[in-house]
Amino acid sequence: MGPLATAYFMELVVRMTDAGADYEHIPMTILNRPEIPDRTSYIVGKSSNSPLDAMIQAGNRLANQQVDFIAIPCVTAYYFYRQLREGIKAPVLNMIEETAVCLKEEGIRKVGLMATDGTISSGFFKEGLKQQGICVAEPSVEGQKRVMEIIYGSIKANRPVQIEDFNRVDKELRENGAEAVILGCTELSMIHRDFPLGPGFLDSMEALARKSVLACEGRLKKEYLHLVTR
Repeated sequence: MGPLATAYFMELVVRMTDAGADYEHIPMTILNRPEIPDRTSYIVGKSSNSPLDAMIQAGNRLANQQVDFIAIPCVTAYYFYRQLREGIKAPVLNMIEETAVCLKEEGIRKVGLMATDGTISSGFFKEGLKQQGICVAEPSVEGQKRVMEIIYGSIKANRPVQIEDFNRVDKELRENGAEAVILGCTELSMIHRDFPLGPGFLDSMEALARKSVLACEGRLKKEYLHLVTR
């Protein structure tokens, strides 16, 4: 759905796999469907055009190609996870659960969350972590505006990121007690790719990519056993 995030997800799976030759990598079928209606616009009520049917159709197109697992590199899409899991004829990996696994591995009990308005307002990511005993700090109204500008005004629009805005939101979340900060939108993964962020960040797309390697019985490189930056 997010073309750049989709391309980077494939790169992450390749980079995480401990392979010495082409044939040792995991076969992947990539379905790039950027025309699927915007998830956040629907969730927050700015659009009546639901993306659900198009996502299920896309998932079953992959299922019909005999894939073993489906990974969706779009965090906001997991608002519909139950319906996707029920409507698609192949197992759909759960990015929210895998993010929680990574945090629990590090003993982290409170995290900050940078994500879209749809993810924040619907609360599904926060609730999913809460069920695993992890508390979530969210940006202020002004901080959330900065996050959305980074996601939609910069990365999705293929424009340079104002890293100062990202750093301001990070500082705010840390001051609210966050031990680490989740990059809870796959567009934000581009910041992890392009900037040296320092310690205490978890890229939720990396959590999904790691699970994809392991679920498909690939060999995971040792440097990806733990994903919270150090």
